[in-house]
Amino acid sequence: MPTSRASARQRPACPPAETLLTTIHHEGRKGIPLLRLLAATALAMGILAAPAFAQSGKETLTIDLPNDAATLDPHLQWNTDSYSVYRNIFDNLVTRDADGKVVPQIATAWKYVDDKTLDFDIREGVTFHDGSKLTAEDVAYSVNRIIDPELKSPQFSQFSQIEKAEALEDGKVRITTKSPYPALLAQLVKLSIVPKAYVEKVGDAGFNAKPIGSGPYKFVSHQDGVRTELDANEDYWGGTPPFKHVTFRAVPDVSTRIADLRTGQADLVRDVPPDQAVTLKDEPNVQILSVPTERVGYLYINAEAGPTKDVRVRKAIAYAIDRQGLVEALLEGYGKPVDVIGAPPVFGYTEDVKGYDYDPEKAKELVKEAGAEGAKIEFLTSPSYSRAMVEAIQQMLNDVGLDTEIVSSDQATFLKRRQGDPANAASIAFGRWSCACQDADGIIYPLFRTGSTWAKYSNPDFDAAVDAARSTLDKDERQKDYVTAYKILREDVPGIGLYQDYALYGANSHLKWQPTPNESMFVMDMSWQQ
Repeated sequence: MPTSRASARQRPACPPAETLLTTIHHEGRKGIPLLRLLAATALAMGILAAPAFAQSGKETLTIDLPNDAATLDPHLQWNTDSYSVYRNIFDNLVTRDADGKVVPQIATAWKYVDDKTLDFDIREGVTFHDGSKLTAEDVAYSVNRIIDPELKSPQFSQFSQIEKAEALEDGKVRITTKSPYPALLAQLVKLSIVPKAYVEKVGDAGFNAKPIGSGPYKFVSHQDGVRTELDANEDYWGGTPPFKHVTFRAVPDVSTRIADLRTGQADLVRDVPPDQAVTLKDEPNVQILSVPTERVGYLYINAEAGPTKDVRVRKAIAYAIDRQGLVEALLEGYGKPVDVIGAPPVFGYTEDVKGYDYDPEKAKELVKEAGAEGAKIEFLTSPSYSRAMVEAIQQMLNDVGLDTEIVSSDQATFLKRRQGDPANAASIAFGRWSCACQDADGIIYPLFRTGSTWAKYSNPDFDAAVDAARSTLDKDERQKDYVTAYKILREDVPGIGLYQDYALYGANSHLKWQPTPNESMFVMDMSWQQ
């Protein structure tokens, strides 16, 4: 098998993997602190000492995120906001370049010994933020830590095909998989390297409270629900960080994030609602940055409990939803309808399997045939998802004879129910999924494989197809297996692909940055231009 090499300074990239987080669009300016309102008013009156956009020697970059980082332990996260912060603290074993190709980072090269054994050369001269040397032992420890069932990593299914990692005498690391695993490199893009001695000394809780990595930025402080502060790692092996200080702020209210951007209190904000993006486009000091991503908006349907246990009801739901209408009306063109739960950047995605046409009359017929007229459909959601999107889907389902009730909870409760027992997992739920690996193995395998915490569905034929796809290195065979798997999902309808998600960021016009399909927010890729 070929060895892969690239230059020492490659951008670490990939979003995280959860993938299911977005933000609800709140109207109005509720929640804007008084001082921010005064600053905005002063700016509008022209009485501020200097315009926010006329800075020179930019040293601090301020980023508004929809939510606080839930964890800074890279092996215990499953959400975009945590990833946005900690990805700047840690290096990964491998990464992706701007074109999506897997390239070196802490590993400088790799070579298959056989179909189940991959050896990595580990970069020399890399140090952690405490001054200790990063070694092959740290790399092997990081791999073995995330696959340890006792850690209970939310990312476990992404790495569960790994049997073990071991440091070799010549500074290499050997990873052995349980079977040939073609998605290994794609999954390892997400694997952050942690310092073995430090984690063992302070424990998991201590490591999360004060993380130490080898990345371009050092952890300074974290205030729950408020902010995380990072300082530049001046000794970073990959080059000089572009800003001396980075502040990530938790700003759940979207109107507050937009106000921060307009007044210069934030240099970059994540999850700009499409209708706000259209408005902000015309503002001279603001730019909208957008890119089609590997993330897919989808509707989960419970195939093991409640009215949706009947496949006719699930098919009725599929026929009832106008995907094109949702994209046009609610996404302002920042999205593209998809027929399957996947998107074009993902290996295994196919256009050969067609979705259900929008046909409300057919949906009504199926509802009646199933004896489900007026059936109670519990629609699980949280404030992390667009209320307008959820309500539009609710109306479409009610229009075909179902009684759809939206049940909203905090995100933690939503995820607990969504991953829990089928009887308590609701009939349907909206989600936005990305595996950060650009491979169907990280999408339909965890969502629908029998035994997955996300799956409320079981089909041995589907299991066989996705198991086969993750057990051969032959790309053509893998693609055939995924087409088979997608065909089965179409007939069983345990979920519906709605649209390919576009990442939307609002940025100061002086910030130079090109977002990528994997939604990484890597500060090393950014710069400030006067």
